[in-house]
Amino acid sequence: MKIAISCQGCELTDLVDPRFGRAKGFMVLDTENDSHEFIDNTQNLNAAQGAGIQSAQNVAATGAKAIITGHVGPKAFTALDKGKIAVHLIEGGTVAQAFATYKDGKLEAASGADKDGHW
Repeated sequence: MKIAISCQGCELTDLVDPRFGRAKGFMVLDTENDSHEFIDNTQNLNAAQGAGIQSAQNVAATGAKAIITGHVGPKAFTALDKGKIAVHLIEGGTVAQAFATYKDGKLEAASGADKDGHW
């Protein structure tokens, strides 16, 4: 299974980005072959609108079935939900720490957005 984590850099030791749509990138971890890959998201950092939806499409294109991020807006949440990608919210930490918390079963799937759009 592939899990994406919004991140501020391209290493497992980099911090989780609290923003979903405007995250610097996504670390995609594959639990089946114990690999990871950084997916750049800079095209959405300064987007006037649609960053959350476009980021959701980028995550879906990786084959991820879950996303771990700090916050997610309503349009992004809807796009992820339609793509059957579970959203898990976390406060702070590194990508590696977030992944470990997920693997330990300590992150519940969110039932909706936790932020208004354009925050």
